[in-house]
Formats: sequence, C-alpha cells, structure tokens
Amino acid sequence: MVFNTTLLPRITVIVPTFNRAASVQRFLASLDELEFSDSLPTEVIIVDNGSTDGTAEILLENSKRPHPFEFVFLRETARGKSNALNSGIAVSRGDLLIFADDDVVVDRHWLIKHWECHRDSDFDAVQGRVLPGLDPQGHPASQSDVREYNVPIVDYGDRIRLIQNFTGANASLKREVIEQVGLFNPRLGPGALGFSEDTEYSMRIRKAGFSIGYAPDAVVFHELSPERCGRTYHRRVEYIKGMGRSLYRQDSICFKVFPALLACCIRYGIYRVLGNAQKAYKSEGRIWKWWGVLNGKLGSSRLSTMSPTHRARGLQSGQSSPEAHFQD
Repeated sequence: MVFNTTLLPRITVIVPTFNRAASVQRFLASLDELEFSDSLPTEVIIVDNGSTDGTAEILLENSKRPHPFEFVFLRETARGKSNALNSGIAVSRGDLLIFADDDVVVDRHWLIKHWECHRDSDFDAVQGRVLPGLDPQGHPASQSDVREYNVPIVDYGDRIRLIQNFTGANASLKREVIEQVGLFNPRLGPGALGFSEDTEYSMRIRKAGFSIGYAPDAVVFHELSPERCGRTYHRRVEYIKGMGRSLYRQDSICFKVFPALLACCIRYGIYRVLGNAQKAYKSEGRIWKWWGVLNGKLGSSRLSTMSPTHRARGLQSGQSSPEAHFQD
C-alpha cells in the first residue's frame, strides 16, 4: 500500500516507561506487527525513567534487534512521566509525534491511521481510540467488570470529530504545536502529582488556537491490570486528579468546588437508591476528584510560597501528596 507522505514526511513515536517489564515486552511485540510505509520514515523512542525491574535490560536487548523502524533507547533519571516525555521530545526528529503508554498494545494500523487523520483533516493534535485489552492471563473482562479495572477508555464513536482533550495513552501532535505550546509540565503526571499532564497540555493547546481531533481507527488496547482494579484504586486516582487540577485550574472554592462536590454527592445518593451501579461508581469517583481539588486549593498557599524549581522537586519527591509516585 502506497501513502502520500508530502505533508508529514517523518514520524516519531515516544513511549515513557517505568517498572513495567512485562507490559513493555507486549508493547514492543505489537510494534513489530505495525503497518509501515517505506516512504514514511519512523523512529520509536522508548524512555526508561529509572526502572529497577529489568525493563532497561529488555529495552537494551531490543535495541540490538532489526526493526522496520529506527529504535532509540533513552534513560531519563529525573523522575516523572512528563520529564521522560520531554526527554524524548528533545531528541526526536519527527514532524508528527505520536505518544503512547507502556501498558498498551497497538493495532497494526495504529501509526498509519494517526498520520492519515492529520493528512486528511485540519487538526493539530489527534486522540486515538483506547479500548480495554486483556489481563495478564490473556483474558478479556466482561462488560460489567470493565469499569472495575479503571482503564482510561476513549471511544467517541466511529467518526472523526473535534474534541476538547487528549489522553496521553494514545495521542499525536504536529511538531509546530510543541514549538508553540512548549513541553509537558513536570509538576504533573505519574512520578509527580499522579495524573493530568495530558489534560493540562490540552488546555494549553486550545489556548494557543490549535484544535484536537478524534481518530477512531487509530486504536490501542489498554491492558487490564489487577493492580488497578477496584474502588480503592478508583478513589485514589480521582483524588490525585483533583489535586492536579488544583494546580492548573483557577476554580473558585465557593462558586465551583463546593457546588460541584455537593452535586456529585446528591447524584451518588440518587444512583445508589435507583440501583444504577455504573453511574454510582462514576459519581463516587467525581466526589473524590472534587475532594482532591478542595484539599489542593486549601494547601495551595504553601505551594505558592515555593519557587517553581522547589515546587517541582517537592511534587516529584512526594512532599505535596502521599501518592506522588503513583503510576497511571
């Protein structure tokens, strides 16, 4: 199959990883099954963020094997997914940069479908579809159990469309976006304040006048990890997201945070009475998210007295959150 490559002549795939040896092996295996174009040069940059479980050794060994793409293995010692992403961006040569998480496997058309969406649309950033994959034993989850795995499912249907935010598990940006918007915020994301580096970056993209689109055929499958399963994990995740939101959104405690928290509590009670478990589960998560926002706002005075450098170091070392090293 021949592709017109005059618009975006080179692609870079950037994947940060930390202590996910088995997941990385599955991801690498899916890369080897990808559909590539000889006229569309591609480099894959995997950035190890200080793994101690053999991930680095797997990547080093993989770098010695032949691939239909250029394989680049980097090490980033500064903790945090955002730091790893920024390290990959710094050495990348692509005109189109595609980001993926280390705990997904990609559909064989994934890379080409990202490129085709940019070629055929005016979008500056593109979100691909994220669907639930398999557990470590190779089994799918039932429809009723998928939500318990807390997978960041992204599915806006089967048509290309405009959306507000992208999820870093499966997204792509034109280089000009990064040149104008800048790098990822090292205060946010796994290894720092847990999450929200992609949400905050999406806000900056829109503020700069760029648009974000959805490409339904650029698909990845997110693994179902037992470590992510259950209400305890769900509550913790949403709380951390709320803490992150308190850093980059100017939400009024009186006019935004308290009303939203109260509304979520009411909805949760209604859904429990009606027996709607799925909506009750989501509402409970939103309660914890707004509780995180509230606690973040109440603690923001201490953060505001710190310099940006010390603030970033404090978040990465866990000084502002007991879950600072939580991985997504």
